[in-house]
Amino acid sequence: MGKQLLSGNEAIAQGAWEAGVAVGTGYPGTPSTETLENLVEKDGVYCEWAPNEKVALEVAIGSMMGGARSMATMKHVGLNVAADPFMSVANTGVNAGLVILVADDPSCYSSQNEQDSRNYAAFARVPCLDPSDSQEAYEFSRKAFELSERFDTPVMLHETMRVAHTKTMVDVAGGRAAVAPRDYKTQISKYVMMPAMAVARTAATNAREDALCEYAEKCEFNRVEMRDRGVGVVAAGALYNHVREALPDASTFKLGLTWPLPARALADFAASVDKLYVVEEACTYFETRVRALGIEVSEPPAGRLPRSGEVLPAHIRASFSQGEPPHLPNAEGLPPRPPAFCAGCPHRLVYVELRRMKAIVTGDIGCYTLGAVAPYRAVDSVIDMGASLSMAHGMELAGARERTGRPVVGVIGDSTFAHSGITSLLGTVYNGGKGTICILDNRTTAMTGTQGNPVNGVTLSEQMAGKSPLDEPSGKPLDLERLCRAIGVDEVATIDSQDAKSIRAALKDAIGHEDKLSVLIFRSPCRLIDRSRRPMPVIRDCRRCGTCVQIGCPALGKDKTGHAVIDPDQCIGCGQCVQSCPFGCIEEE
Repeated sequence: MGKQLLSGNEAIAQGAWEAGVAVGTGYPGTPSTETLENLVEKDGVYCEWAPNEKVALEVAIGSMMGGARSMATMKHVGLNVAADPFMSVANTGVNAGLVILVADDPSCYSSQNEQDSRNYAAFARVPCLDPSDSQEAYEFSRKAFELSERFDTPVMLHETMRVAHTKTMVDVAGGRAAVAPRDYKTQISKYVMMPAMAVARTAATNAREDALCEYAEKCEFNRVEMRDRGVGVVAAGALYNHVREALPDASTFKLGLTWPLPARALADFAASVDKLYVVEEACTYFETRVRALGIEVSEPPAGRLPRSGEVLPAHIRASFSQGEPPHLPNAEGLPPRPPAFCAGCPHRLVYVELRRMKAIVTGDIGCYTLGAVAPYRAVDSVIDMGASLSMAHGMELAGARERTGRPVVGVIGDSTFAHSGITSLLGTVYNGGKGTICILDNRTTAMTGTQGNPVNGVTLSEQMAGKSPLDEPSGKPLDLERLCRAIGVDEVATIDSQDAKSIRAALKDAIGHEDKLSVLIFRSPCRLIDRSRRPMPVIRDCRRCGTCVQIGCPALGKDKTGHAVIDPDQCIGCGQCVQSCPFGCIEEE
């Protein structure tokens, strides 16, 4: 096929397909999402979105045991969810190759925390490959399956946002390997991890670790580049490219295999340079392990690198007392562009009402997290997927409602509810919990790109074929009302989340029942999947009270005199402003 311009995620999908991967599973999470969306479009491979990362990895483990090369994809916080099966499959080993793509997000561009997932690889003692660009992402993805089968181990393929979303040239072979499915045979002592058998498998894991350590010393993914012997730098992933840009004369030990580390090779490199430095981001994964090998690591002459966030070439230059190259000055006077709900977003009116009620809102992961920012400021916590429901129950147990006089409301989205909210709600029901839960069902997984999920019933293959969640579902979408009633919720209701009066009435009624558990399903499609437009409302005799602007619609603003105005380019005619005006000054055309 020749050279192609590919992102890291596209390159990983291409490499996995060429390696003969037969099954791909995952949960959409930036920056990993596009890998599976590209893989599903290739012939000879089955891909699906799972309800969460734990389920995705377990499906991949099952297909691997069944003899098919398999891949599971997730972002860094998704590996936390999948940690249980991840740690166990590290002990069982594999039948066919199993590759787990984990994408980290330094600087929290779309995540609730930073973490270096390579710590999981070291913890589980599974090899970790760390590409620095799309070419390596392609090559490492192809070879990871062979490595998995050679050493009887799952393999972590680790990337960061900078690799996942940056496009570089890739020399693509294009041919798919003719990999026959491996025969399945019952191996109770290998795959049944009851205590006695798990102990026996640990001996096999120890032997595998020894073999991997020897392999690391001559691994083709690692590369020593000698230049100026005064400075030697150990780096991996995108940071290798940043080091080369910031310190072009420095000698480098580029690590492509980041667990296990090549102890002898690193010691030899350290001995060949005057001073050894480590450049990494988010944590001290490399520095701690290199020092543990007895190798002296120096601190950069002008101070340590940032402890958090992305480490950029400018940071490296500053730490090594290198001057900044000439560049254009930053533009001045640009208006800020904070994230905001889209015009017509179905979440908006729910948060407007929760703000008015001064509710204590335990929030969750998704677009509706924006309810925490101006002008709503109506979300009090966001911890992890599914936490909103469990935390609302905890708030009730702590007596927060009684002591503050404010209602407690848990808010979660439809995809997140399917991901990990169901068990949280089940725990509240099981323990006799009371309170109010809101499920904001916008018919899609909006934040990561409008993927399908169990609530709308759109599968990954249907999504990529252009099927809309608004179409008649061909699968089996989850019926939220029936599910909530089946597990014992006292009251369940579905409300149009574009109807302000119905929202207010439903919340007022639910919060008034202190002896019951109420679930309110606010349903209306996301504007990214329902792009229909109605005529723009008309503003007549504006009283300049500013109430309409406080709903936070990007199509609403004020002119120099304080009168409300509507931007015709952004307005979709949803009618939210019409319902918000207390004086009836905004009318539908």
